[in-house]
Amino acid sequence: MKCLLDTHLLLWAALQPERLSSAALALLEDAENELFFSAASIWEVTIKRGLGRADFTVDPHLLRRGLLDNGYTELPVTGQHAAAVGTLPPIHKEPFDRILVAQSICEGILLLTADDAVAGYGGTVRRV
Repeated sequence: MKCLLDTHLLLWAALQPERLSSAALALLEDAENELFFSAASIWEVTIKRGLGRADFTVDPHLLRRGLLDNGYTELPVTGQHAAAVGTLPPIHKEPFDRILVAQSICEGILLLTADDAVAGYGGTVRRV
């Protein structure tokens, strides 16, 4: 199964794996699953780190390199993804989360999240 991790799950997987639920850990450790991260998540980390957010202190360059080194596949943001954001219902206002939802729909990839609001999109989004 192809799994796209939202930004917080990426950060937890890389820096605080003890914060991951058992369901999330099972999906991440299943060798049959192909794990993806979005370029939008690296952008989110960069912006929020620059704003001084305490939960976004990781160097985005190191995060990206670590994800690639650990077998994750980077998913670029395309014009198709950006346009698809406009078709989403207004369940969640966070633009980074909305692009991740759009990517999961366009690419047919399961988006894994710990955020109840993001999980409200249903379909290709699963709360873990």
